[in-house]
Amino acid sequence: MNNLILIGMMGCGKSTVGRLAAEKLGLAFVDTDERIEAEAGRTIPELFDAEGEEGFRARELDVSRALAREGGLVIACGGGLPTRAEAIAALKASGVVFWLNREPAVIYDTVSMAHRPLGQGGKEAFLERFRQREPIYRRWADYIIEGHAQAAEAVGRIAALYERECQA
Repeated sequence: MNNLILIGMMGCGKSTVGRLAAEKLGLAFVDTDERIEAEAGRTIPELFDAEGEEGFRARELDVSRALAREGGLVIACGGGLPTRAEAIAALKASGVVFWLNREPAVIYDTVSMAHRPLGQGGKEAFLERFRQREPIYRRWADYIIEGHAQAAEAVGRIAALYERECQA
């Protein structure tokens, strides 16, 4: 199927890098959070308020399974998607997983958390969430792209690795 899947903490640049990578590779771009919002007709914060995190994760699983059946996509996953093994396993079976590993303290200090439900607990809670997710991201990633790279540099590295995987 050859999808290119991006994982990492909220605010690490998955959507930005994903859009640029899709353009460079001639693939379609999908953000799982945007797909969920479009299908639900509500924002992520509204879904969290109405359905809780479990309800949101169920929607995320459905979207992951649907996207895994498609090919030729660059998929930017919500930060918590890999915590649901079924969701990330479905996507991984359809392509190559890249973890955008950006320093969590830098993310928190530079990205607005106002519209991010799981970013509301303050910096320590955000850093703790990263500590919990780091081994999960590491487990599912085929490649780790360290966050010190600029978006254009990250896209170049991702594109080269993706193309190599597609030829293998």
